[in-house]
Amino acid sequence: MQTQAYHIFAPESCRTSVVFASPHSGNDYPEWFIRRSLLNAHTIRSSEDAFVDQLFADAPCFGAPFLVANAPRALLDLNRAAEELDPALIQGVRKVGHNPRVASGLGVIPRVVANGRAIYHGKMSRAEADHRVEHYWRPYHRALTNLLAAAHNQFGEAILIDCHSMPHEAVAGAARRSGNAPEIVLGDRFGAAADVEIVDRIEAAFVRAGFTVSRNTPFAGAYVTQQYGRPHRRQHAIQVEIDRALYMDEARIEPLPEFDSFRTRLRSVIAEISEIGAAPEQDLAAE
Repeated sequence: MQTQAYHIFAPESCRTSVVFASPHSGNDYPEWFIRRSLLNAHTIRSSEDAFVDQLFADAPCFGAPFLVANAPRALLDLNRAAEELDPALIQGVRKVGHNPRVASGLGVIPRVVANGRAIYHGKMSRAEADHRVEHYWRPYHRALTNLLAAAHNQFGEAILIDCHSMPHEAVAGAARRSGNAPEIVLGDRFGAAADVEIVDRIEAAFVRAGFTVSRNTPFAGAYVTQQYGRPHRRQHAIQVEIDRALYMDEARIEPLPEFDSFRTRLRSVIAEISEIGAAPEQDLAAE
């Protein structure tokens, strides 16, 4: 397996406690993986947060590091616990309790992509599953842990912005239930993963850029926000979900003609979010 687990886009100097990360935009699909899959090279991308790495690529311009996964979500899901192994896919794994993510085929090594389409025929060995976790999952999470620790050491706090995209149909479903179709969903696990004041400021940044925002519905955050959100330790984690229909053709997995203008619009939000964790000017002058 030659695919590297991640890449860190580092600023010239860290000027904020904010760390951006994109665990699901990886699109380095090994040839052996495509050959083994029941799906073609296009369909297997349906679970990918395509182009999210490009949307947030300006984060280092505002003094914030940006951690990007290289391996695709269909190969291994970095927003799951390493122990969320699927007994329906992996040999020798026992079912322990009921985990709805694993039961639906969306464990750390997914059995299906979007709309429940199976990735494989038959099972894989436990050794292969363990190798994927060691090669992709652990390096990514070590890197994320180190970035947050560095921010905390420098600024006394760390704010993780976990960057994702959501299918438009998920937003449309929420609109049918509530009458409101959010373009951005902020997930803080209903306040457990971040201080409300920080989430308020993040929401305000999106609203000022003209976005419709909701919190925790339909996505409240998964493993990453649960694992890294420790507001009592001044470590906050907020999941950001963006409606894919705003910037891409979901069926073709291609950017829309207005992709660049959308990215420019998002750049102002990234700047404001980075400013939330910026050190006071007098502290910067003393460095």
